[in-house]
Amino acid sequence: MKLIVAVHFEDAQATSATAAAVAFDAWDAAEATRTYLSHIVHVEPAVRGTLDLRELPCVMQLLREHKLEPELILIDGFVHLDADETPGLGQHIFHALGGSVPIVGISKKRLPGLTAQFEVMREDEETQPLLVTCAGIDIGAAKARLRAMHGRKRVPTLMKLVARLAKNKG
Repeated sequence: MKLIVAVHFEDAQATSATAAAVAFDAWDAAEATRTYLSHIVHVEPAVRGTLDLRELPCVMQLLREHKLEPELILIDGFVHLDADETPGLGQHIFHALGGSVPIVGISKKRLPGLTAQFEVMREDEETQPLLVTCAGIDIGAAKARLRAMHGRKRVPTLMKLVARLAKNKG
């Protein structure tokens, strides 16, 4: 089982959150095999000037609460922040799981330290590529799997679903 996870902060102060996960088996799956939700009652505030890791305990609570042991996790975000592999949220999740679960980060946003080698085009007429970073899996393999994911638009169908679930609109 593979998982896509997303976290949505419930209020302007981001003191509570909902973590969602979508499980799937085949990379080209149009529908989830199962969905999971966890409500996080208290989230520590972000610390200005540091990497925002508020999602890390939310993701870990979701995995523990539902006793999930995925073979791979996809996140909406970055595993590392540049080509020098400065750790991002995904790298922290990878380490929290003991380096045993590959993490693939997919983002619509560009970071200055990420070159064209991290870009993935999902359709020919698309103007903006997605950016892929990863840990525990080869970047070429991660990009190929992202291209294979269901959905005719830039963002894969199951990534849209997990975002809706996290926002309680699923």
